Amino acid sequence: MFNPPHPGEFISEVYLAELGISGRELAAGIGVSASTVHRVLNGLSRITPEMALKLSKALGRSAESWLQMQDAYDLWLARQNVDLTNIRAIA
Repeated sequence: MFNPPHPGEFISEVYLAELGISGRELAAGIGVSASTVHRVLNGLSRITPEMALKLSKALGRSAESWLQMQDAYDLWLARQNVDLTNIRAIA
């Protein structure tokens, strides 16, 4: 896992593996296409507010916690890729 993990990786390892269900089964359970879940599980798509609500109902955890996990991953990724050397403090 990355530190912090993408929510899809977390879902795969903590929920799907533990419950013994597939991404297709999760997709059917939350009413989205299998390809949508596949993209999330593989870190190719973000957790949206709508997806966070669905995951919250299906897997537990609050919708806010799913969005916070996504934000933490996005910020971590940005820190790896954004060059701030030419940025100066204004205030």
